[in-house]
Amino acid sequence: MSHASPQIIDVTFENAQATLIDESMQRPVVVDFWADWCAPCKQLMPILEKLAMEYNGAFLLAKVNADEMQGISQQFGVRSLPTVMVIQNGQPVDGFTGAQTEGFIREMLDKVLPKPEDEMLARAQQLMATEQFNEALAVLRDARQAAPSRSDIAILTAHCCAELNKTDEATALLADVPMVDQDSHYQQVKALIELKREAADTPEIRSLQEQLAAQPDDQHLQYQLAVQFSQVGREAEALSLLYDILKIDREFADNGARRTYLDILKALGNKDPLAIEFQRKLYSLLY
Repeated sequence: MSHASPQIIDVTFENAQATLIDESMQRPVVVDFWADWCAPCKQLMPILEKLAMEYNGAFLLAKVNADEMQGISQQFGVRSLPTVMVIQNGQPVDGFTGAQTEGFIREMLDKVLPKPEDEMLARAQQLMATEQFNEALAVLRDARQAAPSRSDIAILTAHCCAELNKTDEATALLADVPMVDQDSHYQQVKALIELKREAADTPEIRSLQEQLAAQPDDQHLQYQLAVQFSQVGREAEALSLLYDILKIDREFADNGARRTYLDILKALGNKDPLAIEFQRKLYSLLY
């Protein structure tokens, strides 16, 4: 039986290597060993074909007629029909014999198919490799929502935050990583956070902080320090200072404080937790 769909292929001696081995290096291959005389095979076949179409290329369904391809069946150790095997990287990694329910097969597929968060993680790594950190962070935040308990995603998100000088957020992310998952990447990110913090503590900032400590109500000093904070990626501290100014004078510095506040929110992006927090604060202040 031939199939028009690229998701379903009938295995022949000519295409066996390409279908069962080469293709499995790119995506999982679900191999269905069947025969015309096998009634359970005919019950199982429509389920596998339906799933192959539904998953739309996430795996390849390779159909092997065990009577016609006896050599291949023997090579894979098939002893009864139907037999289904999942091949990844040239090796069987899962499978079953006999007719099974659609739910059972879905559970098997869920174990071997890449999850959406894995694809997002790979995409974020590509973006970070080309220093597109803002774009990568947006992808990683989606991945975190999809899999909030995955330490590898949390560590990479912290790494991305550190690159963007979001050291407080990076530190908070690392704090949630269990000790068992504190690998070399975790240690690398922790060291990067410290380096970024040292770089963000400029002489200008230290001088303004000393002046502000002596004159804590000086809004001009607060504004200058907020601008300096924003320039080195210390957005949380900048926004806090600007918010304190706006609570007293919404038009401070000819609306300069408000413009700076809004510019920081815009640069953070509308999905950033810090931006969401301070957008709400501004809204409550103005309305």
